[in-house]
Amino acid sequence: MVEKTDTQGKIGKVYLVGAGPGDPTLITVRGRTLLERAEVVVYDYLASKKLLRHAPAGAELVYVGKKGNCKHSHTQDEINQMLVAYATAGRNVVRLKGGDPFIFGRGGEEVQRLHEAGIPFEVVPGVTSATAAATYAGIPITHRDYTASVAFLTGHEDPNKESSNIDWAKLATGVGTLVVYMGIKNLPVIVDNLIRHGRSPETPVAVVRWASTPQQQSVVGTLATITRVVAEAGIRPPSLIIVGEVVKLRSTIDWFEKRPLFGKKIIVTRTREQASELVAGLEEQGADCLEFSTINIKPVNSYAILDEELERLREYHWILFTSLNGVKYFFARLYSKGMDARDLRGPEIAVVGKSTADLLLQYGVNADLIPTVFTGEGLAESLLDQGVEGRNILIPRALHAREILPETLRGAGAQVTVAPVYQNCPAEGDREGLRQELAEGKVQMVTFTSSSTVRNFIAMLAPSDQQELRQLLAGVDIAAIGPITGKTVTDMGLKVHVQPDKHTIPELISAIINHYRRPVNG
Repeated sequence: MVEKTDTQGKIGKVYLVGAGPGDPTLITVRGRTLLERAEVVVYDYLASKKLLRHAPAGAELVYVGKKGNCKHSHTQDEINQMLVAYATAGRNVVRLKGGDPFIFGRGGEEVQRLHEAGIPFEVVPGVTSATAAATYAGIPITHRDYTASVAFLTGHEDPNKESSNIDWAKLATGVGTLVVYMGIKNLPVIVDNLIRHGRSPETPVAVVRWASTPQQQSVVGTLATITRVVAEAGIRPPSLIIVGEVVKLRSTIDWFEKRPLFGKKIIVTRTREQASELVAGLEEQGADCLEFSTINIKPVNSYAILDEELERLREYHWILFTSLNGVKYFFARLYSKGMDARDLRGPEIAVVGKSTADLLLQYGVNADLIPTVFTGEGLAESLLDQGVEGRNILIPRALHAREILPETLRGAGAQVTVAPVYQNCPAEGDREGLRQELAEGKVQMVTFTSSSTVRNFIAMLAPSDQQELRQLLAGVDIAAIGPITGKTVTDMGLKVHVQPDKHTIPELISAIINHYRRPVNG
């Protein structure tokens, strides 16, 4: 139900935005900008749910998906009226539609209704599924050596029409490439019409399902064989059909489905704020990433220790940062006290690894020491080589963390102060969703970037015993960013399959790629 808002008669505006074919990164810049300031988002079945993350936290999200062979959640008339009602109530609405709003998206009907109601509107084009399906399947829909003409048609016309608008006699031989939307159910009829009106039975045909997504599935045949090929492969909607000689080029141009991690479903357990680099790197190589944040990073309840040490920073010889969060929360507190990077000119700065050094640089501070081995032990060894006896050392870190670094330094005669600046709390994740993904046997890998992610992941699973834990993770590879995380995995009775030599996100991604590139029996 649309509630009337206090807008003093103000009329809202409706933006019909093409969401693209499935890959959320293919939305236009204009489309994303409108999403970021939407008050209401009315979205379809084919619009990627990941796009909804761009909407403001307070935006109302309304699903009106229409899925083939299923009961529609809303009729088209209901959707039209819904858009009018939200705008009349003074709301700015983004109507998010899969592909392009005006290419078999019924956007024209929605705009007509808005016009009749006097509602302001704007239409933002999207990457249509036809070009995306062909491109992501390695098929150029036009090519100077094959064809200079292409036609888009629907395989599912309005059932209330008395006769078809498709002139099969002209299309069959008059257009080089045909791209058919929503045609899987009527594929035998489409094939029969083309052959009966003169198209050669040997004409190449490709069918692409879930184009541009990690679930993409492509099959190739001819007009004479494609119905059987599709049935044997179990291809279902949403799929597009591409007919023409250009399909032959797939064997040399196919790129999307040949990426090293294509078809691999990988669970990422890092905090939501820090998962972006890992997720982006894995998805770039074709992986289907499921984000299950296992850690919720929060400030500590008291900054009494750090506040006291900030007053005497110049007495320290070293400040050690052992994590990205340590840097982030240290500087947040530093700034809150009216201080900045200039107050760190006394002590030298050491970090646990390159990623931490890179983040530190964003705060205007260059690390003086980065160990060769990116672990607490590696940092301790590098400092011992420098000599720490009698040195004052400050370590801003998590409330609960391994004691190996401060204990090693104290044992060598250093005066070490540990100042908690953040705490790792278990995230309230989707436990049932996580268990279901694993139980269905479609997950190939779980990644861990810290010992906390391991412990919290298993706590989220809540197995009844060790046997159930092993059953849930049967056939699932485990990737650990380094030996400390890896040891936590093995301590839990599990096996580490991937662990990079250098303990960084880029190296972890490379190690995962190499793992799946190896021959099965290699």
